[in-house]
Amino acid sequence: MNIADITTMRLANQQLVKTRYKTPREIVSWMGAMQAQDFNMAKWGVGVRLPGITDKQVEKAADDGELIRTHILRPTWHFVSRDDIHWMLQLSAPRVKLAIRSSDRDLELSDDLLRKTSSIIRKALEKESNLTRQELGTILKKADVECDSRRLSHIMYHAELDGLVCNGAVKDKKQTYALLEQRVPKTSNYNVDETLYRLAYKYFQSHGPATIQDFIWWSGLTASEARSALALIKPDFIFETAGEQTYIFHQSSSNYKHKDHVVHFLPAFDELLVSYKDRKEILALIHHKKVITSNGIFKPAIFYNGEIIGVWKKVSGKNGVLSETDCFSQPDRALSKLIKKASDDFDAYMK
Repeated sequence: MNIADITTMRLANQQLVKTRYKTPREIVSWMGAMQAQDFNMAKWGVGVRLPGITDKQVEKAADDGELIRTHILRPTWHFVSRDDIHWMLQLSAPRVKLAIRSSDRDLELSDDLLRKTSSIIRKALEKESNLTRQELGTILKKADVECDSRRLSHIMYHAELDGLVCNGAVKDKKQTYALLEQRVPKTSNYNVDETLYRLAYKYFQSHGPATIQDFIWWSGLTASEARSALALIKPDFIFETAGEQTYIFHQSSSNYKHKDHVVHFLPAFDELLVSYKDRKEILALIHHKKVITSNGIFKPAIFYNGEIIGVWKKVSGKNGVLSETDCFSQPDRALSKLIKKASDDFDAYMK
């Protein structure tokens, strides 16, 4: 297996070419989870995998509860399908809570206080759903709970990890919260092996070829948990060594070949880049700082045949939101046409 094989298979497995799916819910379910702290870019992460869909259609899927946006896996926002939210929370929430324990102490968020805030939040959202963080903060302050911006963020963080709240519908272009049980009723519990199996299967089927280190980074699991998960899925997957690393991918993707030249405008924090610990296969070291900042911000990237060749950004003009490109080197005429097509695809998505 060489780098070209790895990048080609990832392109297909991540549904960036010849996708088999039709809806945002199907895409997110296939991917397992998609990083989503930048809501608008996260919507495009779904849209770039569904040719012909629009930003409004992806946002409607989130508003309708088809996509759940919440803190899960490693401590950041993700999109998760409504089909997967409960078992994924059950698996990952305890570990995420451990990761933020020191912050809880610094913010003086005791278990008793968090139980109090959760009760207040529940009652508020039972009375009126789709409340913004600021609106919930006002309600908490009226109940004598001190909550500056950082403290309020962690209070809501715990409410998400406890399965109390998730995203509501966007209101006046602002994110809101709703009760998770009202959006997606919980129907059953799962044992640890089942959740480990599901998470590893989804990751390596949709993100493979990938290494166990990639999976640990993406999932937030311990090395021991990750090894247990790999043992559970091993019968359906290929483990192939290349250099000093072992890459894991589903048997069904082993013979995929892609001959067409293709350019994608990937959103900030796209799964094709952010979901691997080692990104050397698609991003040359010399360009690393142009795409990933020193404080861990992933910029929107231009992806061409397995390699990142530049960055792009949204710009507002008289015709609405468009895209502007900055390639690392001057593209030839053929590549310029492909870049123009990718730009047009994004512009059409935004209309």
